[in-house]
Amino acid sequence: MNRTDNSLALTMKDAAKLVGVDYRTIKLGIENGTIPTVQLGPRRMIPRVPLLRAFGVNA
Repeated sequence: MNRTDNSLALTMKDAAKLVGVDYRTIKLGIENGTIPTVQLGPRRMIPRVPLLRAFGVNA
């Protein structure tokens, strides 16, 4: 089972894989505020539901 199948927060790489885009697309979305992130210790993570909503998927 892929860990992105049920993770509530994703890395940029996992988020890109989940929605089928290049990680640079995710990075740009974060930089322009389209994709929200949360800081968890030293890592910046992307919440799954807001990510999917940003790509037009009702989660």
